[in-house]
Amino acid sequence: MSFHVPVEPQNLPSLVRERLGDQAYRANVLRATGLSLVKRARVVTDYRDWENMREAAHHIKALVMDHLPTYLREFESQARAAGAEVLYAEDAAEARRLVVDICGTHRANLVVKSKSMVTEEIHLGPELTAAGIETLETDLGEYIVQLAGEIPSHITAPALHKSRQDIGHLFQKRLGVEYTEDPEQLTAIARRVLREKFLRADVGISGVNFAVADTGAICIVENEGNARLSISLPKVHIAVMGMEKLLPDTASLSLFLKMLARSATGQRMTSYTSLIRGPRRYEEQDGPEKLYIVILDNGRSRMLKRPELREALYCIRCGACLNTCPVYQLIGGHGYGSVYSGPIGAVITPALEGCAEAPYHPFASSLCGACAEICPVKIDLHHLLLRQRGNAVQKGRTPWLERLLVRGWRLIMQSPALYRLAGRIGSCDSWSRWLQIREETWWSRGGPFKEPFHRRRAGHSKTFGAEGRSGYERAGKIFQQSWRGQRGNSAGRGSPPYSRVERRE
Repeated sequence: MSFHVPVEPQNLPSLVRERLGDQAYRANVLRATGLSLVKRARVVTDYRDWENMREAAHHIKALVMDHLPTYLREFESQARAAGAEVLYAEDAAEARRLVVDICGTHRANLVVKSKSMVTEEIHLGPELTAAGIETLETDLGEYIVQLAGEIPSHITAPALHKSRQDIGHLFQKRLGVEYTEDPEQLTAIARRVLREKFLRADVGISGVNFAVADTGAICIVENEGNARLSISLPKVHIAVMGMEKLLPDTASLSLFLKMLARSATGQRMTSYTSLIRGPRRYEEQDGPEKLYIVILDNGRSRMLKRPELREALYCIRCGACLNTCPVYQLIGGHGYGSVYSGPIGAVITPALEGCAEAPYHPFASSLCGACAEICPVKIDLHHLLLRQRGNAVQKGRTPWLERLLVRGWRLIMQSPALYRLAGRIGSCDSWSRWLQIREETWWSRGGPFKEPFHRRRAGHSKTFGAEGRSGYERAGKIFQQSWRGQRGNSAGRGSPPYSRVERRE
């Protein structure tokens, strides 16, 4: 895979074209997402009341968002009582500064990180490197994309877009080892490199899957054990969490752990579930001497104040909506150009980064509703996408030609005379042929897809979602011509222009 367009939100159209043109990339994404859906389907059937569990999870998150300041104060109070230091960051820049300052206070030279979407969101890794601090991702998938100089392409599987062969060549090039594509050998190579780093690390940085308000505990779930090593071996642990991660109590946590494991990885329970409440006690042998919890806003308060978007804060970052999304299956995570991809990314990226930075994201969806059906907390994602589209239109972020066409369509639909005229023009063979020629010319100069629409609609294209679609033939007459013909044939006979339906006794 060789891509050239910078992976940034505003480059979404160009990124889509690149990803659609790489069959191997698309095959990797489709294979991985398909496997995840199969595994999830097997374990969800463990619970006959799965839908009731989703409803309960939805209501719990709604309760937290309705009373978020109260739960934040309770969590802070309990966490401080347990010995943790709680800090607040209004935006990404402040969060980065806080983490770098903590590392400087403890004279850290080496930092190990476990997988965390929120640290990717604030671009923490490059900031630490710029400060002269060696930073190493310890999750295998994150380590792979770090070596490749990429961002994660999936919420739970960062290197989902890479094949075993890709990883083998990457390790050969970056680590100087002999090429292999055997998964066990590749894992062993990464383990040898990472284990030595764990033992020398000064600071461990993690994300937070859930934070329990009534105990002040943070919960981290994983399958590799790297997070547990990252937070227990170094003397300092920094946990960065979005303010929406709160749950009211431990009983709620039990429900969400069941939902997360099944939805994210198709497991009944993740291999490691760590509950951390404060730093190491005097009598304990393991754990950090200092625990810092950085609570990040970074646009979440703005979302909380907008009723049409608040529901997006319910997300537990399971990635199920990505796996089932037909658009994600075609373009992968990097096609979105942002840390958060798929349907949830298309909603929250414009909300967090601003519509000017991510104007295309709400339109990268088929609105099929599969994301809402699979979401474990019942986020109404396809309607949130529609609302974000409306926001983009109101702010004038759609292309000028599209706005012009919509205004023209509105004028035509408001005038019967214009509507009839447009129908006659559209049914004219010479006009249709002229449009086809113009379209050929425009697309040959570089449109957002590989081929003009009249070819794609006929099912001949290998581009954005065209596979398997059948074409259609243009009708000989428009509807109004057929309607007038029927009315003329029935005139004088007292019958309506449609067939009568016999009443059944």
